[in-house]
Amino acid sequence: MAGVDLFGMLATVLWYALRIGAALQVLPVIGGRGIPARARLITTLALSAALSTVLPPPPPMGVDAATALGVLREFTVGVAIGLMLRLAFEAGQLAGEFVSQGMGLSFATMADPLSGASSPVLSQWFYLAFALLFFTVDGHLALVGLLADSYGGLPIGAALPDVQALLSAVPAFFGACLRAGALLALPVMMALLAVNIAFGVLARAASQLNPMAIGLPVSLLVGLLLLMLLMRELESPVRQLFEDAFAAARALTG
Repeated sequence: MAGVDLFGMLATVLWYALRIGAALQVLPVIGGRGIPARARLITTLALSAALSTVLPPPPPMGVDAATALGVLREFTVGVAIGLMLRLAFEAGQLAGEFVSQGMGLSFATMADPLSGASSPVLSQWFYLAFALLFFTVDGHLALVGLLADSYGGLPIGAALPDVQALLSAVPAFFGACLRAGALLALPVMMALLAVNIAFGVLARAASQLNPMAIGLPVSLLVGLLLLMLLMRELESPVRQLFEDAFAAARALTG
């Protein structure tokens, strides 16, 4: 009986782990700073071992400059794939920033699991809503399929088809994410603007009223009510945003 090439199997898993691990470093929800490094490592190795059984093995490589360039290439592709999905979540963070300004909650901040910095509480609310919808629409399964298909379009050791297109894909999708974030927050922002204008006119008509003491609680209550209504209509635009993100990521690997 032929012996099992354990070192060859390990090398294959490690080659697949380069792209998958790089993607998990920047992915939200299932990667990034919000997940412990040990958990990310276990997830990377598990996915790499599973994919190595259904994908062709990488070509043999020696210890030379070509191998170093291959490692760099795998990291670049993985980070680019992860950035596409991360930008979709950043649209929710942007919507939370806009709504926080109108509700007067911009001063209420907490740690952001994406960047490690502080961000408004409502940005975290949108992040959690996006995360729940991501698993609801089976985004995690689509992500595994995306990573597997990326090796078909761009195998290990193959040269990048168009470096310029790879570098310009992220800024192009970034504009779509900005537009999506603004459109998500626009209904709530316009309603809160109308409330603030109404209290401004009321304060001018009755100067003895304190707009800060009256307007801020009313804006907060109206904003929470509008967010509750927005949550019921959030699935369709967020699903479309995720589909655009996966399509942009697939375009990177041809």
